[in-house]
Amino acid sequence: MGTRDDYKFLTIKDAYSSINQKVNLIGIILEFGFPKRTRGTDYCCSLRIIDETHHQTGMSVNIFAENAERLPHVAAGGDIIQLSHVMVKKHGEEINAVFNKRYSSFALYKGEDGDDVAPYQFSSKFLQRDEDKNFIVNLRKWLVSFELREDASDFPMLREIKEGHINLACKIVHCCDVAQNEWFIFVWDGTDTPSNAVCSKLEDEMSCPLPLQPECLPLPRELLCTLPTVGSILRITFDIGVDKNYLHLLPIGKWIKFVNMRLEVHAGLWFGVFTPFTKLRYTPNDDCLILECQRLYDERISLELGRMPSSSLPLSTCITEVNYDHVPYVTLMDVLTHLEVTAKFKCVARVVAVLPCEPEKLCSPLGTYRMRLTLEDPTTRIHAFVLAENGETLFDGYPDIDNLTRKLNRLLGISDCDDSIGAKDAPRNPPWVPFCLKSYYIDKSDIWGCRYFRIFDTKIVGEE
Repeated sequence: MGTRDDYKFLTIKDAYSSINQKVNLIGIILEFGFPKRTRGTDYCCSLRIIDETHHQTGMSVNIFAENAERLPHVAAGGDIIQLSHVMVKKHGEEINAVFNKRYSSFALYKGEDGDDVAPYQFSSKFLQRDEDKNFIVNLRKWLVSFELREDASDFPMLREIKEGHINLACKIVHCCDVAQNEWFIFVWDGTDTPSNAVCSKLEDEMSCPLPLQPECLPLPRELLCTLPTVGSILRITFDIGVDKNYLHLLPIGKWIKFVNMRLEVHAGLWFGVFTPFTKLRYTPNDDCLILECQRLYDERISLELGRMPSSSLPLSTCITEVNYDHVPYVTLMDVLTHLEVTAKFKCVARVVAVLPCEPEKLCSPLGTYRMRLTLEDPTTRIHAFVLAENGETLFDGYPDIDNLTRKLNRLLGISDCDDSIGAKDAPRNPPWVPFCLKSYYIDKSDIWGCRYFRIFDTKIVGEE
């Protein structure tokens, strides 16, 4: 393990007053990021450590090595790191510790769940001493009773997100590779992401349809059935330069706090980006924010209208009426994962695209309705067809082109008062509208693979 270290631990509080000095530190890992390559030939990772003297913000530690294998491979937030001969530096207003690959050393130990005082990883220059054991044991005892004071606003729920960089506290519900060397992490907190304006051109729906999900291909049904059906599921992808060999740190079923996640909107769909500056924060099982998320979700699903989109309540729209009052509202994910191939549902959704978009083309040459709506709620998007007599119900017969245009515009969120050129290409904000849906299949040899959805018993009513 190397030769003798100069030995004396400083508390983090004392280290803050030791600028430009080499110090030895031991602390709990509050936050850590994935290894990344520097602008030169080295690799680096960033940690934030705390102890009983400085447990709210702690101290940032930047560690450098010749390759990613020589960096600390943190097993979990809340583990313990011992650092020897790190330099305390001041950068702007922040004071941090810098690990130099030539003379610094480290060792990693299990956190509060550990009982072994031997490190599970250490650097080549590390020298363990008997005195280390007491520090490790004491830190574990302190961590058991430690509760990080965090404001709920520090980790907004998915219902509160905006584009840009943000912290999130979510449950990992799935992880998969969606393309070569491209991974998605699926996270959820039981709330609904805000709906977005739709910026696609209606006439492009044939050649470039609005996607139903961020990933290129839909998830298999057997996987869909394992995901929550109430609350939005946010997809998180990895930015260029982020090492994906550490996905084991994001286990399915575990609640994780993400720090400095980037959120973007594409085609009206939210997704997150794990950047080189994103970190994972220590999240104990009894974390107050997580317990509150679970409480709010349990409360939501106990309500009669708990499966409706949160932003649709109270449902004051008078655009459609449905003749299916005895059936409770369900989400579109409920529809996709329903146990029976053929069934009837009542949903609240937005019409984000329509094909064809020209009112005069909504009927076939034989004069019967044939169109496809893209429906969206906070859980997913689906295609739903309007055919024949169901179209007659929806549009109240066969109105003239002007009236048909007005009805269609109301579903799409297009204002009738804007007759300017390109009005239909302006961003749209479709209203929440009740629909009745039925599922059906057309090939008995593959009933799930050829399952479709049709709108029925739904009628556009009233005028703006």
